[in-house]
Amino acid sequence: MPFEYRGDIAHADVAFNAWAGTLEELFREAARATMQVMVENLAAVRPTQTVDLKLEQENLEMLLFDFLNELIFYKDARRLILLPDHLAISESDGGYMVEGTLRGEEIDVARHEMNTDVKAVTMLRYSLEQVPQGWRATVVLDV
Repeated sequence: MPFEYRGDIAHADVAFNAWAGTLEELFREAARATMQVMVENLAAVRPTQTVDLKLEQENLEMLLFDFLNELIFYKDARRLILLPDHLAISESDGGYMVEGTLRGEEIDVARHEMNTDVKAVTMLRYSLEQVPQGWRATVVLDV
């Protein structure tokens, strides 16, 4: 499992560390960790809907922050549980950009065992850093 939940960071919220060899893999793992807080069995989420994604931000740390909040936005606004299907991160004129597709389906409480509702990603102890093995992030979710 390329992420672990951390009970020692935030007691009223959910915190996790995610790590991967590349930025794209890190974004995927952070997305899985975020969605796993909300849906017990992510394997039960069928890829019946596709959403194109394009986000820009001045630095990589805020790009991940916006990316995870975008997943939460789709859950709230369109009742969609989405996971990255394809992601590409590149430098842009103003900083960095993530482009790709998200796949998933509308929440079906009869099929999806729902856990805690995530409201947002917070800045509490939030970080994204390059490490010798690749990349590591610490994220706290407001639940």
